[in-house]
Amino acid sequence: MKIVFLEKETLGEDIDFTPFNQLGEVELYSRGATVKENADHIADADVLVVNKIPINEELLCKADNLKLIAASATGTNNIDFEYTSKRGIIVSNARDYSTDSVVQHTFAILFYLYEKLPVYDRFVKTGDYTRYPMFSCFTPYFHELSGKTWGIIGLGAIGRQVAKIATAFGCNVIYYSASGNKYDCPYENVSFDKLLESSDIISIHCPLTPVTNNLIDEAALKKVKKEAVILNLARGPIINETALADALNQGRIAAAGLDVLCVEPMSPDSPFFSVKDKDKLLITPHIGWGTTEARSRCVDEVYKNIEAFKNGSPRNVC
Repeated sequence: MKIVFLEKETLGEDIDFTPFNQLGEVELYSRGATVKENADHIADADVLVVNKIPINEELLCKADNLKLIAASATGTNNIDFEYTSKRGIIVSNARDYSTDSVVQHTFAILFYLYEKLPVYDRFVKTGDYTRYPMFSCFTPYFHELSGKTWGIIGLGAIGRQVAKIATAFGCNVIYYSASGNKYDCPYENVSFDKLLESSDIISIHCPLTPVTNNLIDEAALKKVKKEAVILNLARGPIINETALADALNQGRIAAAGLDVLCVEPMSPDSPFFSVKDKDKLLITPHIGWGTTEARSRCVDEVYKNIEAFKNGSPRNVC
C-alpha cells in the first residue's frame, strides 16, 4: 500500500512520520506544488493524506489506485464528496483531537481582550507605570466574567467544553444551533437573534456550512451589544470580515478575537488592517488546534484511520 502525504508541514515540522512505514510505502511532499505536480505525486497512491488543499477531479484525475483519503483535520469542506463518492473513494477525518487545545485558546484570546491586557502590558513596559502616582491603574476599565452571558454558536465537543469552563467562571451560558440540533444539556437553546442580543461574549465553534457561511453579517452585528466580545475559533467565512471591521471602527462592539480568517494566510488587503484601535482586535494565525499534544493526537488519528482501512474496518468515515 502506498501512502502519500501532501502538505506535510501543515502538521508541524516536529512530527515523526516514520511509524507510517509500518502501514506501507510512504512519500512526503510539501506545500507549494501546483495541482498538476500534486496529481503526479499521487498518481499511484492507495492512500492520500491531506489537510487544506482542494480535493476534486482535477487533483485526483490520475489517481486510479486511490482508495482512501485520510484528512489530517476534522473539517472536510475542501473535499468534493460528489466526485469521491462516484469514484468509490472512502474519506475519513481526524476527530476529537483538538478539543482541549481549541478550548484553551478560546479563553486565552478572551482574557487578552476582556481584561485589556495589551494596554496594561504596554503601560508597564513603556515606563509609564514608573511615573504613575498610585500603585494601581484602573483604566481602561474591565469587568468580571461572573454574571455575564456567554453565547455559544455550535455546541459540539468544543462548544460544550467552553460552556463548562464559562460556567465555572460564573457565566450564564446560552447556545444557538445552526443545524437545529437540541442537546441534552443544562444550557438554554435560544434563537440566533436572542443569542446576539443577550450575550456579553459570543464564541463560534460550529462547522462551515451553507447555513453558517456569512452568519455574522452586518445585520447580525447591529443586534449585538456594544459591550460584547466576539470570538471565532471555527472557520473564517462564518463572519463577514468587512462588516466586523466596520463594527469595530464604529464602536458597535467592544472587541473581536479571531483564530481563523476567510483567506489563510491573511490577505494583504484584509479589511482588518483598517481597524483603527488595534487593541480591540486580536488575530492569531490559525493556531488554536496547534498545541504539540493536539497535533500528535491528530497524526495518531490519521494513523488509526489508515490502519483500520487496511484491516478492512474503516473508521471515522465521513
